Amino acid sequence: MSNFYEAEVLSVRHWTDRLFSFTTTREASFRYQSGQFAMIGLEVDGRPLMRAYSMVSPHYEEQLEFLSIKVPDGPLTSRLQDIKVGDSILVGRKASGTLLSQNLLPGKHLYLLGTGTGLAPFMSIVQDPDIYDQFDKVILVHGCRHVNELAYQERIAADLPNHEFLGDLVADRLIYYPTVTREPFENQGRIPDLLQSAQFYDRLGLPPLDMAHDRFMLCGSPAMLKDTVEVLAGQGLKEGNMSHPGHYVIERAFVDK
Repeated sequence: MSNFYEAEVLSVRHWTDRLFSFTTTREASFRYQSGQFAMIGLEVDGRPLMRAYSMVSPHYEEQLEFLSIKVPDGPLTSRLQDIKVGDSILVGRKASGTLLSQNLLPGKHLYLLGTGTGLAPFMSIVQDPDIYDQFDKVILVHGCRHVNELAYQERIAADLPNHEFLGDLVADRLIYYPTVTREPFENQGRIPDLLQSAQFYDRLGLPPLDMAHDRFMLCGSPAMLKDTVEVLAGQGLKEGNMSHPGHYVIERAFVDK
């Protein structure tokens, strides 16, 4: 059996000239946990050209959804950005990733910290009812340079709280905090700076960072990951994995070309 299968593109949405998302069919045998990623790509010159993409869609959805940047000279994204409904892409049969709650110690508050397309795995997680059984509050922080790059705002802020099955859980436990750095907006600032700001926690209605109760998942730019880890480590927090659960986990496999 091949390591990949062909999925049909069902929809494409171009959010900006640098950002797009798309949905595809899902093979019945493809299994994953919300927060994981798969290798996806296209056949180029007779060979598969693949990159790691987190699923936006939760594990129970019949379709797969992905969020991608556009890089004019990117080996894959320069081609992927031109896909149309009815086209085929390749999807790896094995999902993996570290953004799993079993890699974290038990806690009360789960902070999902993402920049750019690092939002993708957290979209999957906030649409999964299981996460709300494990934490009193789930705080989704999405940082971008510009307001128009804050993808899925309407789904997060309006659709999910009114969802037929998830609505009550989301309305009671999910806190959404979009923030930008390059233009005026209701929330501004880089994620590592926000974590050290009393005003940030005041706006969330939550106490300041507390290693006894707060857990973190990180996905985004190398600079955000590096600076945020410095903040967390400075507070005594430890990274977790499958063998040794910790206070935070990082996804290092993301699309940057």
